[in-house]
Amino acid sequence: MKIVALLVAVLAVTACASPTVAELEGRRSGASSPARPLTPPGVTDVLADARARVEENLTGRNGFTPPSQPSPAVRGGGTIAFVAADLTNGGVNTVGQGVSEAAAAIGWQVVLFDGKGNAQGRADALNQAIALRPAGIVLGGFDATEQAATIKQAGVPVVGWHAGTEPGPIPHAGVFTNVTTDPLEVAWLAAAYAVAESGGRAGVVVLTDSQYEIAVRKAQAMRAYVELCSGCTVLSYEDSPISDADARMPSLVSSLLQRNGDRLGYLLGVNGNYFGAAKSALRDAGRPGAGPPSSIAAGDGDAAEFQRIRTGDYQAATVAEPMLLHGWQLVDELNRAVAGRDPSGFVAKPALITQRSVPPGAVFDPRSDYREIYRKVWGKS
Repeated sequence: MKIVALLVAVLAVTACASPTVAELEGRRSGASSPARPLTPPGVTDVLADARARVEENLTGRNGFTPPSQPSPAVRGGGTIAFVAADLTNGGVNTVGQGVSEAAAAIGWQVVLFDGKGNAQGRADALNQAIALRPAGIVLGGFDATEQAATIKQAGVPVVGWHAGTEPGPIPHAGVFTNVTTDPLEVAWLAAAYAVAESGGRAGVVVLTDSQYEIAVRKAQAMRAYVELCSGCTVLSYEDSPISDADARMPSLVSSLLQRNGDRLGYLLGVNGNYFGAAKSALRDAGRPGAGPPSSIAAGDGDAAEFQRIRTGDYQAATVAEPMLLHGWQLVDELNRAVAGRDPSGFVAKPALITQRSVPPGAVFDPRSDYREIYRKVWGKS
């Protein structure tokens, strides 16, 4: 299938001071606050919970098989628009690849639009996508609430990946359904690895990007989980744009090392891009690639992360999402929306990736025969 890539114009964004933690936690962009607590229910011994959580995930690989009830394809030869938050983000790119694979299987063409990592770029990309008059739109990796007014005027079904803090419909933003793993489960798994690996003595810095509601939610949950551990310490909570990681992380990491010294045992980030950018500062400080500090990402799990983990190159772990599977699910959900059906309700599990479990390829792609399942669901097998 031919993929048409369109680049959208980007306006300069004026830099501003980092918000306080209270401001980050209060930033909901008009959405209602999630009711779920930031820590897992019923945890009395967090070290035992962390060890069990890590071991269960590393040894089991269930939770990646989509529903198999028929949902026949309703339109062939149409065009769908994939509006990416930032095509330099490996996770967004991989989801786009999955969307492209699935669209070819169901009989659609995909047009890509790049939001270039800022709000104005995303607005421009979305407006250009709507002007295309596609059969539907996929939001790739940004909060739907930010563009809710435009989405509601799109006139076509809209589905999202990482478009909100929870999987499922986002009615206040006009999104049929949001495809993601459970962000709290992702965050708890990343934090659990630090707690378990340190034996309950982790000194942690949490890195987030307040442009994205889901990133703030994950960061809050990582911090809350670590704070359950009486022998652990959250040294700081840092807001730094993922798209500016290459420019900002070297100086930020140097500052963190100077400020915390040997207390800094773990960097917990909402995205692996932080850690590729942090390597130079850690190397210059004489820190070994295997840590400390050990770097752990709470999503998404891309090729660069896997290579760093595989070779012990300044990243210890990531919590990978089945992003190609998510791309296929996005197309299935869009087909359901076009047909007037309900969302599938399917929520795939995340997977902890360490040197023990890192896949040989560039992505985590579960062996659940999901491609053939979706082809049968659509009547294309």
